[in-house]
Amino acid sequence: MARDEDDFRLRPGKIQDRGNARIGGRRVRGVRARSTNFAGQVQQAIRRAGGDPSRLNRTAKGSGRFNTRGRGAAVAAALKDRSAWSRDGGVRTRSRRVAVKGRVVKLNPQRGAARGRQFVSAKAIDAHLRYLQRDGVTKDGERGQVYSASRDAEDGRAFVERGREDRHQFRFIVSAEDGVELSDPHATTRDLMKQMEADLDTRLDWIAVDHHNTGHPHTHIIVRGATDDGKSLNIAGDYIAYGIRERASEFVTRELGRQTEQEVSRGLEREVDADRFTRLDRMLIAEQRSRNEFADLRPDRDMLESLLQNRALLIQRARKLERMGLATEVEPGRWSVSLKAEPVLRELGERGDIIKAMHRALDREGLAEQRAIGRYVLHGRETTESVVGRVLDKGQGGDEMGERVRLVIDGVDGRVHHLEIDQARAEEIQRGMIVAAGSGQAGPRASDRNILAIAGKEGIYRPARHLEQAVGTVERLGGDPAAYVRSHVRRLEALRRVGHVERIDADQWRVPADLSERGQAYDLARDRTMSRVTVLSPTGLEQQIGHDGATWLDRELASRQRSVLADDGFGREVTAALAKRRRWLADKGYAADLGGGRIRASRDLVQRLEARDLERSGRHLAAERGREWRPAVPGNHVSGQLVGSSQLSSGRFAIIDDGLGFTLVPWRPALEQHVGRVISGVALPGGDVDWSLGRSRGLGR
Repeated sequence: MARDEDDFRLRPGKIQDRGNARIGGRRVRGVRARSTNFAGQVQQAIRRAGGDPSRLNRTAKGSGRFNTRGRGAAVAAALKDRSAWSRDGGVRTRSRRVAVKGRVVKLNPQRGAARGRQFVSAKAIDAHLRYLQRDGVTKDGERGQVYSASRDAEDGRAFVERGREDRHQFRFIVSAEDGVELSDPHATTRDLMKQMEADLDTRLDWIAVDHHNTGHPHTHIIVRGATDDGKSLNIAGDYIAYGIRERASEFVTRELGRQTEQEVSRGLEREVDADRFTRLDRMLIAEQRSRNEFADLRPDRDMLESLLQNRALLIQRARKLERMGLATEVEPGRWSVSLKAEPVLRELGERGDIIKAMHRALDREGLAEQRAIGRYVLHGRETTESVVGRVLDKGQGGDEMGERVRLVIDGVDGRVHHLEIDQARAEEIQRGMIVAAGSGQAGPRASDRNILAIAGKEGIYRPARHLEQAVGTVERLGGDPAAYVRSHVRRLEALRRVGHVERIDADQWRVPADLSERGQAYDLARDRTMSRVTVLSPTGLEQQIGHDGATWLDRELASRQRSVLADDGFGREVTAALAKRRRWLADKGYAADLGGGRIRASRDLVQRLEARDLERSGRHLAAERGREWRPAVPGNHVSGQLVGSSQLSSGRFAIIDDGLGFTLVPWRPALEQHVGRVISGVALPGGDVDWSLGRSRGLGR
């Protein structure tokens, strides 16, 4: 057969390989191969039209958000397809960007549903309102002011009370990119809420607070989960996700005008070197997903017009990510962005926000220049060490939508600590207090040492034997020997549940020789898990120096295991305060001055000062309440209604009222759930109480 040497066959390459073609079985540079795959051609056409081909494979199922078929679903569907970009006289412009965070907060379970952790307590709702109205959030650094649709000064408490029985409430944070330029944020918020009422076909009961304490002004909005006819308000998840954002964008754009491409690009320029997740990162990741392999930024590639306009900025950002180890240039112009890029960048952004919050707290106290940023410690949700120091700041943790509270603590170790705890555990914590976070127990417990002493070499602890040995000593101190031994048994029960000890029978426990170490490790782990913060002193150092009562400074002076104080920062301030307190104790006759800054005091100094403080506070409360104050006597019963608590310099004390008089006893966290109820127990030596509260029996340490 004759063969024509000029014949050749075209063999198109893969869709991803568009820069070269195969001619006669050889790869030829500079010849662009056109994909004959129909799906590939469709994807190219979608990109040229400004669409996202990656959405082709997505199903039409619900998004899984809160009630996707609720009110506003039809409006959200209409808003979803609108393009933010348009041309006006040949110039491309877009609407103003507005970020909206939304959360559905469940207050009360539906009929037949069990209460669980997903439901927020009434206390947490009250605490959130107080957070919104806290000091320092306005332009002038004043207290936040609640407003509503009709009033500039609304009663936030009344709003919360109206919604106590609602099944849920909605929380939104609305932040316009150029919000600082808005002339009247109140009016903008009211316009948005009026439009939402039209979209949802019901009047809304809402309040809002404007915050200017961050780099971007934003508005917190709380909406009751009830319609105007008293039914439960269900908002479609898509409307919450982007419907509100589009509506807010309309009103901000109406006032500030549309943005040109040049204005948008100038904003993107500031994001090139940002250590957080940016719009440029989102564009790179979306481009990579649409091509199923790489982000292709070569100049001759088909790409969205927004990518083409910002191609130079995207390349700069990709190189920044490469330096951070989050992207790789596989060949000139083609980038592979790591799957870890988004979570890593978001974490960096959160750390940056936390550091800014810590700096603001220090700056407010005039300490910003004295505390180097290298001494900042970010603990997050768990404290992995014991932290003792002064509370500089307290605020909402995370993204300000949840139930976590952040604390900034000026530590005695010379460092500044940031940690987050549950809102319910932070009720009593206030700025200026001295607290301990993490491990509240320094060293092994005395109860663990007592158990080991009774167990002896055989390693068997017998409560009956312990009672025989304790009778004489405890009775001389005016205590109840049986209650004393029961406290040790309760400790063993707690350690048994985690596998540290073994119960043989009612009067025999097998304990290991290293019980003290195991017990201390158990306490440390439990405190970290519970994110426990203990108030050491409700007052600052200056108030403690001359206080005629027991203070944290006195406990530090009397302790065999004092806090380790750094020679700078708050540690240095504590050292100076301890020296002044020593002189005060010597001047008042509580201790003997030995010279050289040393004193000698009796072992019961703290108890004497505490008793003095307790008596003074008891008599003061008696005058206020019109009831007789009755000191707790070791060995006697304490019973009555738990009406509340009082914070003294010596610590927090429970107020037990029996109808004729009242008693002050040390507070325990487990008493919180019994406020308003009648409780009873036996007073122990040292002021503690062995409580009898059913399954919560025995709250003493």
